[in-house]
Amino acid sequence: MGKVWFVSAGPGDPELITLKGRRLIDEADLVIYAGSLVNPLLLEGVSAEIYDSAGMTLEEMTTMMIRSVRKNKDVVRLHTGDTSFYSAISEQIEVLRKEGLDYEVVPGVSSAMAAAAAIGQELTIPEISQTVIFTRIAGRTGVPERESLKYLAQHKTTIVIFLSISLIEKVVKELLTSYPSDTPVVVVEKASWPEQQVIGGVLDNITTLVREAGIKKTALIFAGDALKASTDMLGKKSKLYDKNFKHGYRK
Repeated sequence: MGKVWFVSAGPGDPELITLKGRRLIDEADLVIYAGSLVNPLLLEGVSAEIYDSAGMTLEEMTTMMIRSVRKNKDVVRLHTGDTSFYSAISEQIEVLRKEGLDYEVVPGVSSAMAAAAAIGQELTIPEISQTVIFTRIAGRTGVPERESLKYLAQHKTTIVIFLSISLIEKVVKELLTSYPSDTPVVVVEKASWPEQQVIGGVLDNITTLVREAGIKKTALIFAGDALKASTDMLGKKSKLYDKNFKHGYRK
């Protein structure tokens, strides 16, 4: 019997897929990919049957997977970024488990990591922020009240907000319940794609900057004092390379 591989395509740049993911796409009998979110360059020269999932329902996708696997075919379900969050693989996996079919998940580069690279800095800075929160604001898909942005903002960590750029006003309003108005904010649209756009500001002006840039979807919002490292010399150092810090590899 065949197998279903949930493969992370990476954030957009076709070179940011893993070697394993690239090999599985090339060897697959069937590829179901996530519409306009997956770079079509990844599918050039692929011999498999290829289907765009943009117009498909869960039932249509899983029926296609089940039929193919039972015909001893290998299926690649190609998702964007990394499958670890906001990928909707769990509901697909539940169906496969119910049918007793084999599957495996192949991790990849998240758009959050690609966007951080576009900003050109770490998201954790010693003495400033050692925690990163990945979240989204409630829209058509709900969020548990205990995870609403106004509660998460109380931690004042570095925060990365997915799937929320169309609600930028609401995002800013909730962040301002805990973050100062001059907190740095960076918005990265289509991280690692040729049309990537990076907009930097503060909570007080980021809504205006985003609207002026025409950013309406496929963007991440970063906020927190750690982002000051992109523009300021913070002088914060880790112990890792401190000449006075001894460890097993350096005396």
